[in-house]
Amino acid sequence: KQAEHHGAQILDVDFKDADFTKKPFTIHTDDEKTYSSKSVIIATGAETRWLGVPGEQERIGRGVSSCAPCDAPFFRNKNAIVVGGGDSAMEEALVLTKFASSVTIVHRRGEFRASQIMQKRVKENPKIKLIFNSEIVEILGENKVEKVKIKNNQTNGISEMPIDGVFVAVGHIPNSALFQGIDRDDKGFIKVYDHTKTNIEGIYVAGDVHDAIYKQAVTAAAFGSMAALEVERALMEGKI
Repeated sequence: KQAEHHGAQILDVDFKDADFTKKPFTIHTDDEKTYSSKSVIIATGAETRWLGVPGEQERIGRGVSSCAPCDAPFFRNKNAIVVGGGDSAMEEALVLTKFASSVTIVHRRGEFRASQIMQKRVKENPKIKLIFNSEIVEILGENKVEKVKIKNNQTNGISEMPIDGVFVAVGHIPNSALFQGIDRDDKGFIKVYDHTKTNIEGIYVAGDVHDAIYKQAVTAAAFGSMAALEVERALMEGKI
Protein backbone atom coordinates (compact mmCIF):
# COMPACT_ATOMS: atom_id res chain seq x y z
CA LYS A 1 0.00 0.00 0.00
CA GLN A 2 2.83 2.39 0.84
CA ALA A 3 4.55 1.69 -2.48
CA GLU A 4 1.33 2.22 -4.42
CA HIS A 5 0.65 5.42 -2.50
CA HIS A 6 3.94 6.81 -3.79
CA GLY A 7 3.24 5.86 -7.40
CA ALA A 8 4.62 2.35 -7.74
CA GLN A 9 2.75 0.05 -10.11
CA ILE A 10 2.38 -3.54 -8.89
CA LEU A 11 1.81 -6.19 -11.57
CA ASP A 12 0.31 -9.57 -10.72
CA VAL A 13 2.18 -11.49 -13.42
CA ASP A 14 4.94 -14.09 -13.50
CA PHE A 15 8.47 -13.26 -14.58
CA LYS A 16 9.61 -15.13 -17.70
CA ASP A 17 13.09 -13.86 -18.57
CA ALA A 18 15.22 -10.74 -18.88
CA ASP A 19 17.72 -9.24 -21.29
CA PHE A 20 20.51 -7.36 -19.53
CA THR A 21 22.89 -7.32 -22.50
CA LYS A 22 21.91 -3.82 -23.63
CA LYS A 23 20.03 -0.75 -22.44
CA PRO A 24 17.27 -0.19 -21.87
CA PHE A 25 17.01 -3.49 -20.01
CA THR A 26 13.96 -5.56 -20.89
CA ILE A 27 11.82 -7.82 -18.73
CA HIS A 28 9.46 -10.36 -20.30
CA THR A 29 6.44 -11.72 -18.43
CA ASP A 30 4.32 -14.81 -18.97
CA ASP A 31 1.47 -12.74 -20.43
CA GLU A 32 3.79 -11.99 -23.39
CA LYS A 33 4.37 -8.37 -22.41
CA THR A 34 7.74 -6.60 -22.34
CA TYR A 35 8.84 -3.90 -19.92
CA SER A 36 11.87 -1.65 -20.42
CA SER A 37 13.91 0.16 -17.80
CA LYS A 38 17.18 1.98 -17.24
CA SER A 39 17.71 0.01 -14.05
CA VAL A 40 16.47 -3.19 -12.39
CA ILE A 41 16.47 -4.34 -8.77
CA ILE A 42 16.51 -8.12 -8.51
CA ALA A 43 14.63 -9.18 -5.37
CA THR A 44 13.45 -12.68 -6.21
CA GLY A 45 14.39 -14.22 -2.86
CA ALA A 46 15.46 -17.75 -2.05
CA GLU A 47 13.61 -20.95 -1.32
CA THR A 48 14.25 -23.36 1.53
CA ARG A 49 16.00 -26.54 0.47
CA TRP A 50 13.56 -29.01 2.00
CA LEU A 51 14.37 -32.63 2.82
CA GLY A 52 11.93 -34.06 0.30
CA VAL A 53 10.77 -36.85 2.61
CA PRO A 54 7.24 -38.20 3.09
CA GLY A 55 5.17 -36.19 5.55
CA GLU A 56 7.23 -33.02 5.25
CA GLN A 57 5.34 -30.66 2.94
CA GLU A 58 1.91 -31.23 4.46
CA ARG A 59 3.26 -30.40 7.93
CA ILE A 60 5.00 -27.13 7.10
CA GLY A 61 3.57 -24.73 9.65
CA ARG A 62 2.36 -27.68 11.71
CA GLY A 63 5.65 -28.58 13.31
CA VAL A 64 7.92 -28.40 10.26
CA SER A 65 9.81 -25.13 9.87
CA SER A 66 12.93 -23.60 8.39
CA CYS A 67 13.16 -20.56 10.66
CA ALA A 68 13.88 -20.92 14.37
CA PRO A 69 13.92 -17.14 15.02
CA CYS A 70 10.37 -17.07 13.57
CA ASP A 71 8.88 -20.19 15.14
CA ALA A 72 10.94 -21.15 18.21
CA PRO A 73 8.47 -19.57 20.70
CA PHE A 74 5.83 -22.10 19.57
CA PHE A 75 8.05 -24.88 20.91
CA ARG A 76 8.33 -23.70 24.49
CA ASN A 77 8.85 -26.72 26.76
CA LYS A 78 8.71 -29.05 23.76
CA ASN A 79 11.25 -31.21 21.94
CA ALA A 80 12.64 -30.30 18.53
CA ILE A 81 14.99 -31.65 15.89
CA VAL A 82 17.29 -29.58 13.69
CA VAL A 83 18.50 -31.17 10.45
CA GLY A 84 21.83 -29.94 9.09
CA GLY A 85 25.51 -29.61 9.83
CA GLY A 86 26.52 -26.06 8.95
CA ASP A 87 26.55 -22.78 10.84
CA SER A 88 22.87 -22.21 10.05
CA ALA A 89 21.91 -25.48 11.70
CA MET A 90 23.98 -24.61 14.77
CA GLU A 91 22.31 -21.20 14.98
CA GLU A 92 18.84 -22.73 14.64
CA ALA A 93 19.58 -25.17 17.46
CA LEU A 94 20.95 -22.49 19.77
CA VAL A 95 17.91 -20.27 19.20
CA LEU A 96 15.60 -23.19 19.96
CA THR A 97 17.32 -23.89 23.29
CA LYS A 98 15.91 -20.62 24.60
CA PHE A 99 12.44 -22.14 24.42
CA ALA A 100 12.49 -25.91 23.85
CA SER A 101 13.12 -28.51 26.53
CA SER A 102 15.55 -30.36 24.29
CA VAL A 103 17.01 -29.98 20.81
CA THR A 104 18.49 -32.82 18.75
CA ILE A 105 20.70 -32.09 15.74
CA VAL A 106 20.59 -34.80 13.09
CA HIS A 107 23.41 -34.77 10.54
CA ARG A 108 23.96 -37.21 7.70
CA ARG A 109 27.75 -37.15 8.00
CA GLY A 110 30.14 -38.07 10.79
CA GLU A 111 31.17 -34.51 11.57
CA PHE A 112 29.78 -31.00 11.22
CA ARG A 113 31.00 -28.57 8.59
CA ALA A 114 30.15 -25.62 10.84
CA SER A 115 32.85 -23.34 12.23
CA GLN A 116 34.70 -24.58 15.30
CA ILE A 117 33.31 -21.78 17.47
CA MET A 118 29.73 -22.72 16.56
CA GLN A 119 30.41 -26.41 17.14
CA LYS A 120 31.87 -25.61 20.55
CA ARG A 121 28.81 -23.61 21.57
CA VAL A 122 26.50 -26.42 20.48
CA LYS A 123 28.46 -29.21 22.16
CA GLU A 124 28.65 -27.28 25.42
CA ASN A 125 24.91 -26.62 25.56
CA PRO A 126 23.26 -29.18 27.89
CA LYS A 127 19.95 -28.98 26.03
CA ILE A 128 21.44 -30.13 22.71
CA LYS A 129 21.91 -33.76 21.68
CA LEU A 130 23.76 -34.88 18.54
CA ILE A 131 23.00 -37.71 16.13
CA PHE A 132 25.61 -38.24 13.39
CA ASN A 133 25.63 -40.40 10.26
CA SER A 134 21.84 -40.31 10.18
CA GLU A 135 18.99 -38.66 8.32
CA ILE A 136 15.25 -38.26 8.66
CA VAL A 137 13.41 -40.42 6.13
CA GLU A 138 9.80 -39.73 7.16
CA ILE A 139 7.82 -37.32 9.32
CA LEU A 140 4.72 -38.70 11.03
CA GLY A 141 1.76 -37.40 12.99
CA GLU A 142 -1.95 -36.63 12.97
CA ASN A 143 -2.27 -33.10 11.52
CA LYS A 144 1.04 -32.12 13.17
CA VAL A 145 4.51 -33.47 13.81
CA GLU A 146 4.50 -36.24 16.41
CA LYS A 147 7.47 -38.41 15.50
CA VAL A 148 10.11 -39.03 12.84
CA LYS A 149 11.79 -42.03 11.31
CA ILE A 150 15.58 -41.78 11.39
CA LYS A 151 17.88 -43.89 9.24
CA ASN A 152 21.40 -44.71 10.38
CA ASN A 153 23.54 -44.38 7.26
CA GLN A 154 26.16 -46.81 8.58
CA THR A 155 23.88 -49.67 9.60
CA ASN A 156 20.82 -48.80 7.45
CA GLY A 157 18.74 -49.35 10.56
CA ILE A 158 15.61 -47.24 10.99
CA SER A 159 14.29 -46.05 14.34
CA GLU A 160 11.39 -43.86 15.42
CA MET A 161 11.77 -40.81 17.64
CA PRO A 162 8.89 -38.89 19.26
CA ILE A 163 9.29 -35.18 18.51
CA ASP A 164 7.23 -31.98 18.39
CA GLY A 165 9.07 -30.03 15.72
CA VAL A 166 11.47 -30.45 12.80
CA PHE A 167 13.61 -27.50 11.73
CA VAL A 168 15.25 -27.92 8.34
CA ALA A 169 18.60 -26.13 7.95
CA VAL A 170 20.26 -27.71 4.93
CA GLY A 171 20.54 -24.57 2.84
CA HIS A 172 18.56 -22.31 0.53
CA ILE A 173 18.13 -22.16 -3.23
CA PRO A 174 18.34 -18.56 -4.51
CA ASN A 175 15.96 -17.69 -7.34
CA SER A 176 18.71 -16.41 -9.61
CA ALA A 177 18.99 -18.93 -12.44
CA LEU A 178 16.87 -16.92 -14.89
CA PHE A 179 19.18 -13.91 -14.86
CA GLN A 180 21.83 -14.50 -17.52
CA GLY A 181 25.10 -12.57 -17.30
CA ILE A 182 24.77 -11.82 -13.59
CA ASP A 183 27.70 -13.03 -11.48
CA ARG A 184 26.76 -15.64 -8.90
CA ASP A 185 28.72 -17.58 -6.30
CA ASP A 186 29.06 -21.36 -6.26
CA LYS A 187 25.72 -21.69 -4.45
CA GLY A 188 23.86 -19.48 -6.89
CA PHE A 189 23.62 -16.34 -4.74
CA ILE A 190 24.06 -13.13 -6.73
CA LYS A 191 27.35 -11.38 -6.01
CA VAL A 192 27.48 -7.73 -5.00
CA TYR A 193 30.53 -5.57 -5.63
CA ASP A 194 29.62 -2.22 -4.12
CA HIS A 195 26.76 -2.11 -1.64
CA THR A 196 23.87 -3.50 -3.74
CA LYS A 197 25.44 -3.27 -7.21
CA THR A 198 25.92 -6.34 -9.40
CA ASN A 199 28.55 -6.81 -12.09
CA ILE A 200 26.25 -5.13 -14.64
CA GLU A 201 25.92 -1.36 -14.34
CA GLY A 202 22.30 -0.48 -13.63
CA ILE A 203 21.39 -3.87 -12.17
CA TYR A 204 21.01 -4.00 -8.39
CA VAL A 205 20.05 -6.74 -5.97
CA ALA A 206 18.22 -6.93 -2.66
CA GLY A 207 17.19 -9.59 -0.17
CA ASP A 208 17.74 -13.31 0.08
CA VAL A 209 18.69 -13.81 -3.57
CA HIS A 210 22.11 -12.47 -2.58
CA ASP A 211 22.03 -12.79 1.22
CA ALA A 212 23.17 -16.25 2.31
CA ILE A 213 23.70 -15.22 5.94
CA TYR A 214 20.82 -13.37 7.61
CA LYS A 215 17.72 -14.58 5.72
CA GLN A 216 15.34 -12.35 7.68
CA ALA A 217 12.45 -10.20 6.45
CA VAL A 218 13.85 -7.13 8.19
CA THR A 219 17.26 -7.44 6.52
CA ALA A 220 15.66 -8.11 3.13
CA ALA A 221 13.57 -4.96 3.53
CA ALA A 222 16.69 -3.01 4.50
CA PHE A 223 18.54 -4.24 1.41
CA GLY A 224 15.52 -3.21 -0.66
CA SER A 225 15.68 0.31 0.74
CA MET A 226 19.43 0.46 0.09
CA ALA A 227 19.01 -0.68 -3.51
CA ALA A 228 16.22 1.85 -4.14
CA LEU A 229 18.38 4.67 -2.78
CA GLU A 230 21.29 3.54 -4.96
CA VAL A 231 19.08 3.56 -8.06
CA GLU A 232 17.67 6.99 -7.22
CA ARG A 233 21.15 8.42 -6.74
CA ALA A 234 22.47 6.89 -9.96
CA LEU A 235 19.51 8.20 -11.97
CA MET A 236 19.83 11.71 -10.54
CA GLU A 237 23.55 11.77 -11.32
CA GLY A 238 23.01 10.39 -14.83
CA LYS A 239 25.18 7.35 -14.20
CA ILE A 240 22.65 4.89 -15.58
